[in-house]
Amino acid sequence: MKFLQLSLLAAFVFVFFCAKSVFAVFPVVSSPPPTPIDKQMESSKVEEITTPLPKVDITQKTEEAIGPLEKLLAEQGIGAVWPFNFMKYAIRKSVAAGVPANTIVLLLLLTAVAALIAASRHLIGLRGFGIFMPAALSVVFIAIGPLLGVLIFTVIIFFSTLFRMITRKLKLRLQYLPRMAMLLWFVVIGVLGLLFSAPLLKEIGLTNVSIFPVLILVLLAEDFSRVQLGKSVRTALNLTAETLVLALFSYFLLTLEPLRRYALLNPEVFLFLVMIIDILVGRYVGLRFMEYWRFRKLISS
Repeated sequence: MKFLQLSLLAAFVFVFFCAKSVFAVFPVVSSPPPTPIDKQMESSKVEEITTPLPKVDITQKTEEAIGPLEKLLAEQGIGAVWPFNFMKYAIRKSVAAGVPANTIVLLLLLTAVAALIAASRHLIGLRGFGIFMPAALSVVFIAIGPLLGVLIFTVIIFFSTLFRMITRKLKLRLQYLPRMAMLLWFVVIGVLGLLFSAPLLKEIGLTNVSIFPVLILVLLAEDFSRVQLGKSVRTALNLTAETLVLALFSYFLLTLEPLRRYALLNPEVFLFLVMIIDILVGRYVGLRFMEYWRFRKLISS
């Protein structure tokens, strides 16, 4: 039942982000009110052609990703150097030296992502595969999109489970490292099969996939297999579903444009607020939300 609830939550979040991306790519263009010139030209019909807005990948060092951020830095007045704005000067010096502004923004936002994942664990009860894996998955979703990311994620989980079933059926008693090497072999075959289908699946952008997002997704198979070996398939699926939910929420946090601007223009305040949140969450010792739901009958009695 818990896995079903998490799966439905993950599906809802996934559909939300897919709808968000679709409306972002195909904006709604309202027709202008008719003018006297239009009334005089009743016989001619002018068709308005809308061009889809290009997707900006903040993880890449491109003019579309870096230009607006550098413009924000140039427009902000920071005054004289003093202890509470030294990071603003450090950011500008680094950007002037060639450090991409989007890299700095992502590093700042990763602290908020880690705080979100920690709060989800201690306040809600979503565990996932630690902090690193959901955070890495959120960056992957930014790089290749949530639709393609979830698709590759599903393929990896499927082939990891298939590998476990085959090794159990054949009764292969392998040591840990050779077992992980075989697992990687199975997962790579599955991902290659997905990439080989690129001519048939042009709509989802398989041709734009780079090695690093896929590598992060492949590394998830090791965590999944380790939990399967140590506990059970159901526990591994629960943790995987929770990891996916956390990654999608983290992706939403990383794509918030106002939060990007605030983190870049006020890094000292932003990092201080994240630290305060970490301390407050770390000092919470009460029941988690999912525990309140789990023990609701006992609590009500």
